[in-house]
Amino acid sequence: MRALTEAEVRSSFVNADADDLRIMQLPHDFVLVDWDYLDFFAWRDPSAGKRGYVLIQHDREIKGVVLRVSDSGRARNGMCNICHLMQPGNQVALFSARRAGAAGERGDSVGTYICADLSCHDNVRLAHPLAPNEVRAPGQADYRLDGTRRRMEAFVARVWEHV
Repeated sequence: MRALTEAEVRSSFVNADADDLRIMQLPHDFVLVDWDYLDFFAWRDPSAGKRGYVLIQHDREIKGVVLRVSDSGRARNGMCNICHLMQPGNQVALFSARRAGAAGERGDSVGTYICADLSCHDNVRLAHPLAPNEVRAPGQADYRLDGTRRRMEAFVARVWEHV
């Protein structure tokens, strides 16, 4: 992803209204983000625990969506639909995003289960332990990274399609 300024971040959201942008807080370490390392940028709002944000780069344009998290209430393990990793129940949450445009004004939204701290980008990079005789296949990590990026892009596209 290319490096972004705060103004670029705030102007990139396709499903945000003026109030969403007014109360949005960037992560505390925003100035330290290693943009070259990111396939997408996601964070939970430090001041509003029920909000999250995702930015993707699509055809050199940055698109962002505002997310809302539901109360998990889950006790069982769950799988994140973005990074495809199994997590304890309290570490996977249902995130929804109001659709952009007229659909969003009617109240339409899309949702999916995502890692509760929106750390899919980092989680998929962690190496899973190997069995004693197991060998890691070349390109296996790249395949997981590409899949995670594609699934996040598809989720964001569902928010702003038909605009």
